[in-house]
Amino acid sequence: MSKPVGPYSPALRAGEWLVCSGQIGAVEGRLVEGGFEPELRQVLANLEALLDSHGARMTDVVKTTVFLADMADFALLNEVYVAAFGDHRPARSAVGVAALPLGARVEIEAWVHLG
Repeated sequence: MSKPVGPYSPALRAGEWLVCSGQIGAVEGRLVEGGFEPELRQVLANLEALLDSHGARMTDVVKTTVFLADMADFALLNEVYVAAFGDHRPARSAVGVAALPLGARVEIEAWVHLG
């Protein structure tokens, strides 16, 4: 799990909910190299580590919002996303954006039910 790149909490608990800030594919403040797929895999690993630190799992994720710097990556996003979540299918939105922190190609935020 990488430290936030700004003045915000990686996640906050509100009752039975854990609201996770957007995760990018960074390790120790630097984006992983190799393009979209390795970056996305790191995003998902960072999200899983964040969930684990709060006693949650990927199957507890109820909703994600995915921000893509290039919507041409949408098909590959779906392939890697399915591998990460298995049979679990959280609600999801995918949004094309002009830019992301550190020049990231993808960012994912999540709402998690802990109850």
